[in-house]
Amino acid sequence: MELVWDERPIGMSFWPQDVDAPAVAPRREDIRIRTADGALVRGVLWTPPTGEAWTTAVVLSHPRGDFSHHYACPLLAAAGYAVFGFATRYLNNDADCLHENCVLDVVAAVEEMRSRGADQVILFGNSGGGSLMALAQAETKCGDAWIGCAAHPGEGVFMEQVIDPSVVDEADALSVNADLDMYDPKNGWRPWPEPCRYDPAWVARYRQAQRSRIERIDSRAREALAIGKQGRADARGASVGSDDWRDGRRRGLYTPYMVTYRTLANPAYLDLSLEPDDRPMGSLFAFPDPFESNYSSFGLGRVMTPRGWLSTWSSISSPARLADTMPRVSCPTLILHPTADTEIRLSQARAIRDAAGAADTTYIELEGAPHYLEGHRVAAMEQVAAWIAERF
Repeated sequence: MELVWDERPIGMSFWPQDVDAPAVAPRREDIRIRTADGALVRGVLWTPPTGEAWTTAVVLSHPRGDFSHHYACPLLAAAGYAVFGFATRYLNNDADCLHENCVLDVVAAVEEMRSRGADQVILFGNSGGGSLMALAQAETKCGDAWIGCAAHPGEGVFMEQVIDPSVVDEADALSVNADLDMYDPKNGWRPWPEPCRYDPAWVARYRQAQRSRIERIDSRAREALAIGKQGRADARGASVGSDDWRDGRRRGLYTPYMVTYRTLANPAYLDLSLEPDDRPMGSLFAFPDPFESNYSSFGLGRVMTPRGWLSTWSSISSPARLADTMPRVSCPTLILHPTADTEIRLSQARAIRDAAGAADTTYIELEGAPHYLEGHRVAAMEQVAAWIAERF
């Protein structure tokens, strides 16, 4: 089958580009899997070009992204491994994303690879897939190794560092507390593309205010869940068909949707003196000015159910926090951190390394590489393939 590469500009996606193509195109097979709880997940199995037998499989996914054509797939398949990139049940829609269900999807993918002859299965986590794969390994021990590539400390932890704490009213996307507005000149902001400078003491207050906003949203989510729980309890205690029964059922079934505005407000995007590394100004989510993107229609975790918010985007409540899961990941561990990543700081990558529970932990900094490793993918995957070969 002829391999067709993505032609979008560098920086736009994690899909393969022409420069990432191996010399010979790997084989591909579309796969559908039924999970233990009956969900359907889909992906692409990439296998070595010559069709030789393989005994080691790499599995990669993301809570809401389609990793079936991730740049790692053809490169690692060309190196002799089976690679299964797949999308979870929440593809392109994480409004009700429960990481606990995503773990079931990962386990089903691993079991599929073992049923096809894999003696070893390696969990590969890129970006938000890193915290998902670490949670799956910590909870189920389904993999024989874990690889984190540009893995952030958790989707909720990421949300806390980018959420705008100057929002005064969650129902008003334009409400602003000027004292906490990183886009206010009084606080150090300058129009794009001028660099900004924020006072460290102000940044400390800003970070605390970000945490406080997460706490307020968590509280709203828990209140909504409590209403539903009480409604179901009331319905169970009422006569079937009665007014109390119907009212309890309504409250028990009702699912409010939470809208969270302005989630692109990390001072480190515009002030490169904050935790300096090789990153350029801006964010991979900005187009290109974070000020504009912070107020635009785009937004991470923009529309969520209460339980989806708590499981995925809350830095406090989500189970997918690497600080909590990495100590329980005891299998061989490889961590690759691109030093020009606009989203993940060196201190965070090193903290993931330090939290790893594996005696066999390898940490590599990819100098000058951006978040999706454009221009560095072939070399990085060669290091991954070599690391796997040494162990399996």
